[in-house]
Amino acid sequence: MNTYNTTDRTYSILLILLFVIVTANVANGQISTERLNIKANDKKIELAKFKSNLVSKYALERTQLQKVAKLNNWKIKETLANGKKVELQAIGEDGSPLYYETYSDQAGVVSRASTLNTDGLLGLHLDGDGMKVGVWDAGVALKNHIEYASRVSIGDESSEIDTHATHVTGSIISTGIKRDAKGVANKAKVVTHDWTRDKIEVTEAAAEGLLLSNHSYGIKASRVPDWYFGAYTKVAQDWDKIMYNAPYYLMVTAAGNAQKSRDNLEPTYGQSADGFDVLLGFTISKNNITVAGANSKIDGNGNLKSADVCTYSSFGPVDDGRIKPDIAGNGGAILSTDAASNSSYETSSGTSMATPGVTGSLLLLQQYNKELYGKYMKAATLKGLALHTADDVEAVGPDYKLGWGIMNSKKAAEVLNNKDFSSHVAEESLENGSSFSFDVTAAGNETLIASISWTDVQSSYINSGELNNTTAALVNDLDIRVTKNGQAYLPWKLNPAKAESNATKGDNKVDPFERIEIPNANGTYTITVTHKGTLVNDIQDFSLIVSGVTMTTCSINAPEVNLDEKDMSNVTLGWNASEDALYEIQYKEIHQEEWTTEYISINNFSWKGLLADTTYSFRLRTFCSQNIASEYSDVATFTFKGEDTELEKLNSINEESMVPFSVYPNPAVNEIHLSVKTSENTTYRIMSVSGVPLKADKASDSIIDVSDLPSGLYVLQIQDASLSKSTKFYKY
Repeated sequence: MNTYNTTDRTYSILLILLFVIVTANVANGQISTERLNIKANDKKIELAKFKSNLVSKYALERTQLQKVAKLNNWKIKETLANGKKVELQAIGEDGSPLYYETYSDQAGVVSRASTLNTDGLLGLHLDGDGMKVGVWDAGVALKNHIEYASRVSIGDESSEIDTHATHVTGSIISTGIKRDAKGVANKAKVVTHDWTRDKIEVTEAAAEGLLLSNHSYGIKASRVPDWYFGAYTKVAQDWDKIMYNAPYYLMVTAAGNAQKSRDNLEPTYGQSADGFDVLLGFTISKNNITVAGANSKIDGNGNLKSADVCTYSSFGPVDDGRIKPDIAGNGGAILSTDAASNSSYETSSGTSMATPGVTGSLLLLQQYNKELYGKYMKAATLKGLALHTADDVEAVGPDYKLGWGIMNSKKAAEVLNNKDFSSHVAEESLENGSSFSFDVTAAGNETLIASISWTDVQSSYINSGELNNTTAALVNDLDIRVTKNGQAYLPWKLNPAKAESNATKGDNKVDPFERIEIPNANGTYTITVTHKGTLVNDIQDFSLIVSGVTMTTCSINAPEVNLDEKDMSNVTLGWNASEDALYEIQYKEIHQEEWTTEYISINNFSWKGLLADTTYSFRLRTFCSQNIASEYSDVATFTFKGEDTELEKLNSINEESMVPFSVYPNPAVNEIHLSVKTSENTTYRIMSVSGVPLKADKASDSIIDVSDLPSGLYVLQIQDASLSKSTKFYKY
């Protein structure tokens, strides 16, 4: 049994902090190094074999395609009256022509990605700097558009400039010269390709460290027989194989716009007009993220107020009952770059437009994880994080219309930032016959959410023509359970035979992502991960994500410094201990400009070799995790006089009013109380720790409402004619 061990936790924090300090100024080198690390973790031999197999078959298949198309009078390429590009891409197992088409009938772009950008709500300055994403589409994007000139390169030999590809590319990376056309990751780079050799090119790019690719196209629903809908076919198997052998690579694809098409006359549930069971092709892959389109309203703090599925967005289920689509992007007409000229724009719509918003948001989360922890997440972690933090809408639990809900980039970033404080994100492995166990303490009176996500090996079974075959595509079936006092909490699951019914809780046997929710959780719970049967390849990597918990008893209140011991040349300074804490101490002679900084895990410091009649200053702060720290203590100042040394005064680091100031409760839930009396003229301002103003108002009753703030660490400032103070507080 694997058991999470908290021993030497503070030393782990120290090592991470030192890593961040040492590498803070070598961001470009980090990117190159991390790409090498990703390549080292890929199953390179398997990827090389698979690519070679794809290449060897490609020329033969294209020749055969031309012959069969001529024989049957099929068009290879055409542009429809509505401007859509359609191209014959393959011949199915049953001889059906498989046409790719772009999915752009209506629109969507993920909401809340802007909260991660420079000047965004979270103050994170995440714009995609140094990041790269692949885009495959009907053609390549216009390279020299003013919104992203020099940040787009062509990754294949295609020379056909495509409006749809240009629009998708702009949705991800446009600078924002035209404000409303600003992309999600507006400083990132795109490598653009046409879709003809998509699997071959992605296999090569993933082996070289590509993290994400956007595919806003798919098989044309009106030109395939009914058995294709929801079927796990060769194309889904191929994409699963690529992702399994390149564990850092994640494919993001549009669900399609076939909800009202009535193309599937024999769906697994209901009538054709109901819109269920119209997903097909690579949207059905297990390891990708398939994006639906949604209409939603967001308030000024990035909170979802309402949402529903767009009238065009394709519904699941797939034949084995998996939860597809996986997630939804925010719907609406999207203004983006157009290929008519290098300064033209166009408004477009569809799951095609929801998808690049999700892709760009996922890219920003990878950038954030790299900044915080020095490495990128595996694809299973990234996918799991997105599904774990998605905003549930309509009925409780997932559904076959919007999957796990509307993507919430802000909440996902908060889970990453609060890792080891109020959340847990870890990449683990499960060997044959083993189990994994982990105890957590609920934060109290909120929902505890525990999820597992894994990149599953491709299924050996593929459907070759059987209508609505329910054979599970899942190969390595992992299970998560949460228990307390003999009670077991189970993950969500859906029933394809009752596609409109609410999700239930039980043994999920089909999805490579499982999520358990425990509302109003209190006390200690045990999370256990096991597996059914025998694991293919004898081991399965998985990612564990937990939120709504307290990972440490460490206090983020600023420490109070005392003078504990003194002799002829030394003093020992002490402070109130905080369990699981790491302390950053700083000290100097009072007239020195620079502090000397050290990190220690004990709550005292012996300062040796002091000089008589010399004045010294000392301060410290408590790190409860890598990213969560207290304020600095007040500066302790003393003139060294041997055994007669005394602390002379406590000066606020900001040299503000000496009125004692703190807030409680800290951490807060719905409101904070000030420890000082305020008047009708007292005002407050709450900012992010990076200085971004979030809210301000009167503080006349010494109580401030913080219920509208997301979880995280904040700076509070209060001010009136006689008072000017600041402090930090944490909001659960």
